[in-house]
Amino acid sequence: MAINDIISEIDINKLINDLQRLIKISSVSARKQNLEECANEIVKIMKEIGIFAELIYLNKNEKNEAPPIVYGEIKSKSNPNGKTILFYNHYDVQPEEPLDLWEFKPFEGIVKGNKIFGRGASDDKGELITRLSAVEYFLKHTGDVPVNIKFLVEGEEETGSNNISNYINKYKNKLKTDLVIWEFGYIDQKERPIISLGMKGLLYVEMTAIGPSRDVHSSLAVLIENPAWKLVQALSTLVNKDGTILVKDWHKEVKKLTEEEVKMIENEPFDEESLKKEYGIKKFVNNISGKNIKKALTSEPSCNISGLISGYTGEGAKTILPSKASVKIDFRLVPDMDPKLQFERLKKHLEENGFGDIQITNIHGESPGRTEINNPYVKLIQESANKVFGDSIISISSAGTGPMYDFINILKVPCISIGGTYIFSRIHSPNEYARIDLLEKTTKCIITIINDISKN
Repeated sequence: MAINDIISEIDINKLINDLQRLIKISSVSARKQNLEECANEIVKIMKEIGIFAELIYLNKNEKNEAPPIVYGEIKSKSNPNGKTILFYNHYDVQPEEPLDLWEFKPFEGIVKGNKIFGRGASDDKGELITRLSAVEYFLKHTGDVPVNIKFLVEGEEETGSNNISNYINKYKNKLKTDLVIWEFGYIDQKERPIISLGMKGLLYVEMTAIGPSRDVHSSLAVLIENPAWKLVQALSTLVNKDGTILVKDWHKEVKKLTEEEVKMIENEPFDEESLKKEYGIKKFVNNISGKNIKKALTSEPSCNISGLISGYTGEGAKTILPSKASVKIDFRLVPDMDPKLQFERLKKHLEENGFGDIQITNIHGESPGRTEINNPYVKLIQESANKVFGDSIISISSAGTGPMYDFINILKVPCISIGGTYIFSRIHSPNEYARIDLLEKTTKCIITIINDISKN
Protein backbone atom coordinates (compact mmCIF):
# COMPACT_ATOMS: atom_id res chain seq x y z
CA MET A 1 0.00 0.00 0.00
CA ALA A 2 1.38 3.40 -0.99
CA ILE A 3 0.70 5.48 2.12
CA ASN A 4 1.33 8.75 0.30
CA ASP A 5 -1.47 7.94 -2.14
CA ILE A 6 -4.10 7.16 0.49
CA ILE A 7 -5.37 10.70 0.93
CA SER A 8 -6.29 11.02 -2.75
CA GLU A 9 -8.18 7.73 -2.51
CA ILE A 10 -10.41 8.78 0.40
CA ASP A 11 -13.94 9.71 -0.65
CA ILE A 12 -14.10 13.00 1.22
CA ASN A 13 -17.60 13.78 -0.07
CA LYS A 14 -18.94 10.56 1.45
CA LEU A 15 -17.07 11.28 4.69
CA ILE A 16 -18.74 14.70 4.91
CA ASN A 17 -22.15 13.27 4.01
CA ASP A 18 -21.89 10.56 6.71
CA LEU A 19 -20.86 13.16 9.28
CA GLN A 20 -23.79 15.39 8.29
CA ARG A 21 -26.15 12.44 8.78
CA LEU A 22 -25.01 12.19 12.39
CA ILE A 23 -24.85 15.94 13.13
CA LYS A 24 -28.48 16.30 12.01
CA ILE A 25 -29.57 14.00 14.85
CA SER A 26 -29.64 16.10 18.04
CA SER A 27 -28.43 13.34 20.36
CA VAL A 28 -28.14 15.43 23.54
CA SER A 29 -27.56 13.07 26.45
CA ALA A 30 -28.26 15.75 29.09
CA ARG A 31 -31.87 15.70 27.83
CA LYS A 32 -31.86 12.00 26.82
CA GLN A 33 -32.79 13.27 23.39
CA ASN A 34 -32.67 11.19 20.17
CA LEU A 35 -30.03 8.84 21.56
CA GLU A 36 -31.37 5.58 20.16
CA GLU A 37 -32.13 7.28 16.86
CA CYS A 38 -28.49 8.32 16.52
CA ALA A 39 -27.28 4.88 17.59
CA ASN A 40 -29.41 3.28 14.88
CA GLU A 41 -28.03 5.66 12.26
CA ILE A 42 -24.48 4.62 13.18
CA VAL A 43 -25.50 0.97 12.83
CA LYS A 44 -26.78 1.82 9.33
CA ILE A 45 -23.52 3.54 8.35
CA MET A 46 -21.47 0.62 9.67
CA LYS A 47 -23.53 -1.90 7.74
CA GLU A 48 -23.25 0.17 4.55
CA ILE A 49 -19.47 0.04 4.94
CA GLY A 50 -19.47 -3.71 5.55
CA ILE A 51 -19.01 -3.79 9.32
CA PHE A 52 -21.15 -6.10 11.45
CA ALA A 53 -23.10 -3.79 13.77
CA GLU A 54 -25.73 -4.08 16.48
CA LEU A 55 -27.12 -2.27 19.49
CA ILE A 56 -26.34 -3.81 22.86
CA TYR A 57 -28.15 -3.05 26.10
CA LEU A 58 -27.74 -3.47 29.82
CA ASN A 59 -31.35 -4.29 30.70
CA LYS A 60 -33.55 -3.25 27.80
CA ASN A 61 -36.87 -3.55 29.60
CA GLU A 62 -35.92 -1.48 32.66
CA LYS A 63 -37.48 1.96 33.15
CA ASN A 64 -34.51 4.49 33.00
CA GLU A 65 -32.50 2.08 30.88
CA ALA A 66 -29.05 3.30 29.89
CA PRO A 67 -28.74 4.39 26.25
CA PRO A 68 -27.67 1.51 23.99
CA ILE A 69 -24.10 1.03 22.90
CA VAL A 70 -23.29 0.58 19.25
CA TYR A 71 -21.08 -2.47 18.87
CA GLY A 72 -19.29 -3.01 15.59
CA GLU A 73 -16.88 -5.71 14.51
CA ILE A 74 -15.02 -6.83 11.42
CA LYS A 75 -12.61 -9.74 11.46
CA SER A 76 -9.55 -9.97 9.28
CA LYS A 77 -9.80 -12.79 6.75
CA SER A 78 -6.08 -12.73 6.02
CA ASN A 79 -4.95 -12.28 9.63
CA PRO A 80 -7.68 -13.69 11.93
CA ASN A 81 -5.21 -14.55 14.69
CA GLY A 82 -3.54 -11.16 14.56
CA LYS A 83 -4.01 -8.12 16.75
CA THR A 84 -7.37 -6.58 17.65
CA ILE A 85 -8.00 -2.83 17.88
CA LEU A 86 -11.04 -1.45 19.71
CA PHE A 87 -12.14 2.05 18.75
CA TYR A 88 -13.95 3.81 21.60
CA ASN A 89 -16.17 6.75 20.64
CA HIS A 90 -19.45 8.35 21.70
CA TYR A 91 -22.52 9.49 19.78
CA ASP A 92 -24.00 11.84 22.38
CA VAL A 93 -23.32 15.57 22.32
CA GLN A 94 -23.46 18.57 24.61
CA PRO A 95 -26.56 20.82 24.68
CA GLU A 96 -26.49 23.45 21.95
CA GLU A 97 -27.35 26.49 24.10
CA PRO A 98 -26.90 29.45 23.88
CA LEU A 99 -28.62 29.35 20.48
CA ASP A 100 -28.26 33.06 19.75
CA LEU A 101 -24.47 32.72 19.52
CA TRP A 102 -24.54 30.15 16.70
CA GLU A 103 -23.72 31.46 13.23
CA PHE A 104 -25.30 28.35 11.70
CA LYS A 105 -28.01 26.02 12.96
CA PRO A 106 -26.32 23.61 15.42
CA PHE A 107 -27.85 20.44 13.97
CA GLU A 108 -27.43 20.97 10.23
CA GLY A 109 -23.78 20.22 9.45
CA ILE A 110 -23.34 23.28 7.25
CA VAL A 111 -20.09 23.32 5.24
CA LYS A 112 -18.36 26.67 4.80
CA GLY A 113 -14.91 26.64 3.26
CA ASN A 114 -12.70 24.13 5.08
CA LYS A 115 -15.07 23.75 8.03
CA ILE A 116 -18.18 21.76 8.81
CA PHE A 117 -20.22 23.36 11.60
CA GLY A 118 -22.52 21.67 14.09
CA ARG A 119 -22.79 20.17 17.54
CA GLY A 120 -20.70 16.99 17.47
CA ALA A 121 -18.75 17.99 14.34
CA SER A 122 -15.57 17.43 16.33
CA ASP A 123 -16.78 16.02 19.64
CA ASP A 124 -17.23 13.23 18.82
CA LYS A 125 -19.06 12.40 15.60
CA GLY A 126 -16.31 13.73 13.36
CA GLU A 127 -13.70 11.59 15.10
CA LEU A 128 -15.95 8.51 14.82
CA ILE A 129 -16.40 9.04 11.08
CA THR A 130 -12.61 9.12 10.55
CA ARG A 131 -12.35 5.65 12.12
CA LEU A 132 -15.21 4.32 10.02
CA SER A 133 -13.76 5.89 6.86
CA ALA A 134 -10.41 4.20 7.55
CA VAL A 135 -12.09 0.79 7.70
CA GLU A 136 -14.06 1.65 4.57
CA TYR A 137 -10.82 2.43 2.77
CA PHE A 138 -9.40 -1.04 3.46
CA LEU A 139 -12.58 -2.82 2.44
CA LYS A 140 -12.92 -0.78 -0.74
CA HIS A 141 -9.31 -1.23 -1.87
CA THR A 142 -8.34 -4.64 -0.48
CA GLY A 143 -11.62 -6.35 0.41
CA ASP A 144 -10.24 -7.02 3.89
CA VAL A 145 -8.84 -5.40 7.03
CA PRO A 146 -5.29 -6.31 8.12
CA VAL A 147 -6.22 -6.60 11.83
CA ASN A 148 -9.39 -7.43 13.71
CA ILE A 149 -11.36 -4.28 14.47
CA LYS A 150 -14.09 -3.56 17.01
CA PHE A 151 -16.13 -0.45 17.82
CA LEU A 152 -17.74 0.60 21.08
CA VAL A 153 -19.77 3.79 20.63
CA GLU A 154 -21.60 4.94 23.77
CA GLY A 155 -24.33 7.49 24.39
CA GLU A 156 -23.53 8.90 27.83
CA GLU A 157 -20.01 10.29 27.61
CA GLU A 158 -21.12 13.91 27.89
CA THR A 159 -23.01 13.15 31.11
CA GLY A 160 -20.25 11.13 32.74
CA SER A 161 -20.39 7.63 31.17
CA ASN A 162 -22.35 6.46 34.22
CA ASN A 163 -22.97 2.97 32.84
CA ILE A 164 -19.81 2.28 30.87
CA SER A 165 -18.21 0.11 33.55
CA ASN A 166 -21.39 -1.99 33.72
CA TYR A 167 -21.36 -2.38 29.95
CA ILE A 168 -17.70 -3.38 29.86
CA ASN A 169 -18.17 -5.91 32.65
CA LYS A 170 -21.28 -7.41 31.03
CA TYR A 171 -19.74 -7.65 27.54
CA LYS A 172 -16.14 -8.21 28.60
CA ASN A 173 -15.61 -11.21 26.30
CA LYS A 174 -17.16 -9.48 23.31
CA LEU A 175 -14.92 -6.43 23.88
CA LYS A 176 -11.67 -8.37 24.26
CA THR A 177 -8.90 -6.48 22.49
CA ASP A 178 -5.16 -5.73 22.44
CA LEU A 179 -5.44 -1.96 22.27
CA VAL A 180 -8.04 0.81 22.64
CA ILE A 181 -7.77 3.83 20.37
CA TRP A 182 -9.48 6.59 22.35
CA GLU A 183 -12.26 8.78 21.05
CA PHE A 184 -10.36 11.93 20.16
CA GLY A 185 -7.05 13.72 19.91
CA TYR A 186 -6.15 17.37 19.57
CA ILE A 187 -4.19 19.03 16.77
CA ASP A 188 -2.11 21.91 18.09
CA GLN A 189 -1.47 25.34 16.59
CA LYS A 190 1.47 23.99 14.58
CA GLU A 191 -0.62 21.20 13.01
CA ARG A 192 0.84 18.46 15.22
CA PRO A 193 -1.31 15.72 16.75
CA ILE A 194 -1.15 15.48 20.54
CA ILE A 195 -1.06 11.78 21.43
CA SER A 196 -2.46 11.53 24.93
CA LEU A 197 -1.91 8.57 27.26
CA GLY A 198 -4.39 9.43 29.97
CA MET A 199 -7.55 11.17 31.13
CA LYS A 200 -8.08 12.98 34.41
CA GLY A 201 -10.80 11.81 36.75
CA LEU A 202 -13.74 13.88 37.97
CA LEU A 203 -15.78 14.57 41.05
CA TYR A 204 -18.85 16.68 40.25
CA VAL A 205 -20.88 17.96 43.19
CA GLU A 206 -23.69 20.37 43.96
CA MET A 207 -23.75 22.33 47.21
CA THR A 208 -26.88 24.12 48.45
CA ALA A 209 -27.25 26.52 51.36
CA ILE A 210 -30.79 26.98 52.67
CA GLY A 211 -32.02 30.20 54.26
CA PRO A 212 -35.54 31.48 55.06
CA SER A 213 -38.61 29.62 53.80
CA ARG A 214 -39.01 32.18 51.00
CA ASP A 215 -37.21 35.19 49.54
CA VAL A 216 -37.59 38.14 51.94
CA HIS A 217 -37.08 41.90 51.88
CA SER A 218 -33.36 42.68 52.08
CA SER A 219 -33.92 45.08 54.98
CA LEU A 220 -34.08 41.92 57.09
CA ALA A 221 -30.43 41.12 56.28
CA VAL A 222 -29.52 42.44 59.74
CA LEU A 223 -31.57 39.60 61.26
CA ILE A 224 -31.74 36.71 58.77
CA GLU A 225 -28.68 34.84 57.59
CA ASN A 226 -28.20 35.07 53.84
CA PRO A 227 -27.56 31.60 52.33
CA ALA A 228 -25.58 33.17 49.48
CA TRP A 229 -23.06 34.59 51.95
CA LYS A 230 -22.88 31.25 53.73
CA LEU A 231 -22.15 29.49 50.45
CA VAL A 232 -19.52 32.06 49.46
CA GLN A 233 -17.84 31.65 52.84
CA ALA A 234 -17.86 27.87 52.50
CA LEU A 235 -16.38 28.09 48.99
CA SER A 236 -13.58 30.34 50.27
CA THR A 237 -12.38 27.49 52.52
CA LEU A 238 -11.91 25.08 49.59
CA VAL A 239 -9.02 26.81 47.83
CA ASN A 240 -6.49 29.52 48.59
CA LYS A 241 -5.91 32.55 46.37
CA ASP A 242 -3.41 30.55 44.29
CA GLY A 243 -5.97 27.85 43.52
CA THR A 244 -4.45 25.20 45.79
CA ILE A 245 -7.13 22.88 47.21
CA LEU A 246 -7.21 23.13 51.02
CA VAL A 247 -9.33 20.07 51.87
CA LYS A 248 -7.41 17.86 54.31
CA ASP A 249 -5.62 14.90 52.66
CA TRP A 250 -6.93 15.93 49.23
CA HIS A 251 -3.56 15.18 47.60
CA LYS A 252 -2.70 12.17 49.77
CA GLU A 253 -2.99 9.48 47.06
CA VAL A 254 -1.64 11.54 44.15
CA LYS A 255 0.76 9.32 42.26
CA LYS A 256 4.23 10.78 42.01
CA LEU A 257 5.48 11.42 38.49
CA THR A 258 8.41 9.36 37.29
CA GLU A 259 11.58 11.09 36.10
CA GLU A 260 10.67 10.08 32.55
CA GLU A 261 7.20 11.59 32.87
CA VAL A 262 8.62 14.84 34.30
CA LYS A 263 11.07 15.05 31.40
CA MET A 264 8.28 14.42 28.89
CA ILE A 265 6.14 17.18 30.42
CA GLU A 266 9.04 19.64 30.41
CA ASN A 267 9.88 18.90 26.78
CA GLU A 268 6.29 19.12 25.55
CA PRO A 269 5.83 22.27 23.43
CA PHE A 270 3.07 24.67 24.45
CA ASP A 271 2.08 27.97 22.82
CA GLU A 272 1.10 30.19 25.76
CA GLU A 273 0.38 33.35 23.78
CA SER A 274 -1.95 31.80 21.22
CA LEU A 275 -4.02 30.24 24.02
CA LYS A 276 -4.34 33.60 25.78
CA LYS A 277 -5.32 35.25 22.50
CA GLU A 278 -7.93 32.60 21.69
CA TYR A 279 -9.68 33.01 25.06
CA GLY A 280 -9.15 36.76 25.44
CA ILE A 281 -7.10 36.61 28.65
CA LYS A 282 -3.89 38.33 29.67
CA LYS A 283 -2.54 35.86 32.22
CA PHE A 284 -3.01 32.36 33.60
CA VAL A 285 -4.03 31.41 37.14
CA ASN A 286 -1.38 32.47 39.66
CA ASN A 287 0.67 33.80 36.70
CA ILE A 288 2.02 30.33 35.98
CA SER A 289 4.15 29.94 32.88
CA GLY A 290 6.49 27.55 31.12
CA LYS A 291 6.70 23.99 32.42
CA ASN A 292 4.31 24.77 35.30
CA ILE A 293 1.47 25.26 32.77
CA LYS A 294 2.12 21.86 31.23
CA LYS A 295 2.41 20.18 34.61
CA ALA A 296 -0.91 21.70 35.72
CA LEU A 297 -2.74 20.58 32.59
CA THR A 298 -1.51 17.00 32.62
CA SER A 299 -0.87 16.04 36.23
CA GLU A 300 -2.45 18.35 38.81
CA PRO A 301 -5.94 18.24 40.37
CA SER A 302 -8.22 21.26 40.18
CA CYS A 303 -11.34 22.78 41.75
CA ASN A 304 -13.65 24.70 39.42
CA ILE A 305 -16.97 26.46 39.96
CA SER A 306 -19.15 25.44 37.01
CA GLY A 307 -22.27 27.36 38.04
CA LEU A 308 -23.38 29.63 40.89
CA ILE A 309 -27.01 30.63 41.39
CA SER A 310 -28.85 32.67 44.02
CA GLY A 311 -31.42 35.40 44.28
CA TYR A 312 -32.52 37.82 41.58
CA THR A 313 -30.51 37.78 38.35
CA GLY A 314 -32.78 39.74 36.00
CA GLU A 315 -32.46 43.31 34.77
CA GLY A 316 -32.46 46.23 37.18
CA ALA A 317 -32.73 46.01 40.95
CA LYS A 318 -34.74 43.78 43.25
CA THR A 319 -33.77 44.09 46.89
CA ILE A 320 -34.30 40.61 48.30
CA LEU A 321 -32.55 38.21 50.61
CA PRO A 322 -32.68 34.85 48.74
CA SER A 323 -34.09 31.70 50.30
CA LYS A 324 -31.31 29.51 48.96
CA ALA A 325 -28.03 29.49 47.07
CA SER A 326 -26.44 26.67 45.13
CA VAL A 327 -23.20 25.96 43.34
CA LYS A 328 -21.98 23.23 41.00
CA ILE A 329 -18.30 22.32 41.32
CA ASP A 330 -16.11 20.01 39.28
CA PHE A 331 -12.90 18.66 40.75
CA ARG A 332 -10.43 17.15 38.26
CA LEU A 333 -8.57 14.19 39.72
CA VAL A 334 -5.27 12.53 38.83
CA PRO A 335 -3.89 9.02 39.48
CA ASP A 336 -4.45 7.52 42.10
CA MET A 337 -7.28 9.67 43.48
CA ASP A 338 -10.63 7.99 44.17
CA PRO A 339 -13.73 10.17 43.57
CA LYS A 340 -15.72 8.42 46.32
CA LEU A 341 -13.00 8.97 48.90
CA GLN A 342 -12.55 12.59 47.80
CA PHE A 343 -16.30 13.19 48.21
CA GLU A 344 -16.17 11.94 51.81
CA ARG A 345 -13.20 14.23 52.48
CA LEU A 346 -15.12 17.17 51.06
CA LYS A 347 -18.13 16.46 53.30
CA LYS A 348 -15.88 16.18 56.34
CA HIS A 349 -14.14 19.42 55.44
CA LEU A 350 -17.45 21.31 55.37
CA GLU A 351 -18.54 19.83 58.70
CA GLU A 352 -15.25 20.67 60.41
CA ASN A 353 -15.36 24.24 59.14
CA GLY A 354 -18.86 24.96 60.41
CA PHE A 355 -20.77 24.32 57.20
CA GLY A 356 -22.26 20.93 58.01
CA ASP A 357 -25.76 22.25 57.29
CA ILE A 358 -24.90 22.90 53.65
CA GLN A 359 -26.46 20.16 51.54
CA ILE A 360 -23.97 18.40 49.27
CA THR A 361 -24.82 15.97 46.49
CA ASN A 362 -22.41 13.74 44.59
CA ILE A 363 -23.64 14.12 41.01
CA HIS A 364 -20.90 12.13 39.31
CA GLY A 365 -17.50 10.60 39.91
CA GLU A 366 -14.97 9.16 37.50
CA SER A 367 -11.55 7.71 38.26
CA PRO A 368 -8.46 8.90 36.40
CA GLY A 369 -6.70 6.54 34.00
CA ARG A 370 -3.28 6.55 32.37
CA THR A 371 -1.27 4.28 30.07
CA GLU A 372 2.44 3.89 30.81
CA ILE A 373 4.68 5.86 28.45
CA ASN A 374 6.91 2.84 27.81
CA ASN A 375 4.04 0.73 26.44
CA PRO A 376 5.19 -0.47 22.98
CA TYR A 377 2.02 0.76 21.27
CA VAL A 378 2.91 4.35 22.21
CA LYS A 379 6.02 4.39 20.03
CA LEU A 380 4.27 2.54 17.21
CA ILE A 381 1.38 5.00 17.09
CA GLN A 382 3.68 8.00 17.25
CA GLU A 383 5.74 6.66 14.35
CA SER A 384 2.54 6.07 12.37
CA ALA A 385 1.30 9.60 13.10
CA ASN A 386 4.63 11.10 12.08
CA LYS A 387 4.34 9.48 8.65
CA VAL A 388 1.18 11.47 8.05
CA PHE A 389 1.61 14.68 10.06
CA GLY A 390 5.41 14.97 9.96
CA ASP A 391 5.65 15.46 13.71
CA SER A 392 3.60 14.69 16.83
CA ILE A 393 3.61 15.26 20.59
CA ILE A 394 3.26 12.70 23.38
CA SER A 395 1.37 13.94 26.44
CA ILE A 396 1.06 11.82 29.58
CA SER A 397 -2.55 12.92 30.03
CA SER A 398 -5.32 15.04 28.63
CA ALA A 399 -6.57 17.83 30.88
CA GLY A 400 -10.11 16.55 30.36
CA THR A 401 -12.03 13.57 31.70
CA GLY A 402 -13.28 10.34 30.16
CA PRO A 403 -13.89 6.73 31.23
CA MET A 404 -10.40 5.52 30.32
CA TYR A 405 -9.89 4.02 33.78
CA ASP A 406 -12.70 1.51 33.17
CA PHE A 407 -11.10 0.20 29.97
CA ILE A 408 -7.62 -0.03 31.48
CA ASN A 409 -8.87 -1.58 34.72
CA ILE A 410 -11.45 -4.04 33.35
CA LEU A 411 -10.09 -4.98 29.90
CA LYS A 412 -6.46 -4.75 31.07
CA VAL A 413 -5.29 -3.05 27.88
CA PRO A 414 -3.54 0.22 26.99
CA CYS A 415 -5.64 3.19 25.85
CA ILE A 416 -4.08 5.76 23.54
CA SER A 417 -5.79 8.92 22.36
CA ILE A 418 -5.18 10.24 18.86
CA GLY A 419 -7.41 12.15 16.48
CA GLY A 420 -7.97 15.27 14.42
CA THR A 421 -9.80 17.83 16.55
CA TYR A 422 -8.22 21.24 16.08
CA ILE A 423 -7.42 22.64 19.52
CA PHE A 424 -9.60 25.72 18.96
CA SER A 425 -12.56 23.99 17.29
CA ARG A 426 -15.01 25.32 19.90
CA ILE A 427 -16.13 21.98 21.29
CA HIS A 428 -18.85 22.38 23.97
CA SER A 429 -19.38 25.93 22.68
CA PRO A 430 -21.46 27.67 19.99
CA ASN A 431 -20.13 27.28 16.43
CA GLU A 432 -18.37 23.98 17.07
CA TYR A 433 -16.68 22.86 13.89
CA ALA A 434 -14.39 20.27 12.36
CA ARG A 435 -11.75 21.13 9.80
CA ILE A 436 -12.31 19.05 6.68
CA ASP A 437 -8.59 18.83 5.88
CA LEU A 438 -7.99 17.37 9.35
CA LEU A 439 -10.84 14.87 8.99
CA GLU A 440 -9.14 13.69 5.82
CA LYS A 441 -5.67 13.67 7.34
CA THR A 442 -6.86 11.85 10.48
CA THR A 443 -8.50 9.16 8.34
CA LYS A 444 -5.14 8.67 6.65
CA CYS A 445 -3.47 8.52 10.07
CA ILE A 446 -5.88 5.83 11.33
CA ILE A 447 -5.31 3.83 8.13
CA THR A 448 -1.57 4.04 8.76
CA ILE A 449 -1.92 2.97 12.39
CA ILE A 450 -4.02 -0.06 11.42
CA ASN A 451 -1.54 -0.99 8.70
CA ASP A 452 1.50 -0.62 10.96
CA ILE A 453 -0.06 -2.59 13.83
CA SER A 454 -0.75 -5.46 11.42
CA LYS A 455 2.97 -5.76 10.78
CA ASN A 456 3.96 -6.01 14.46
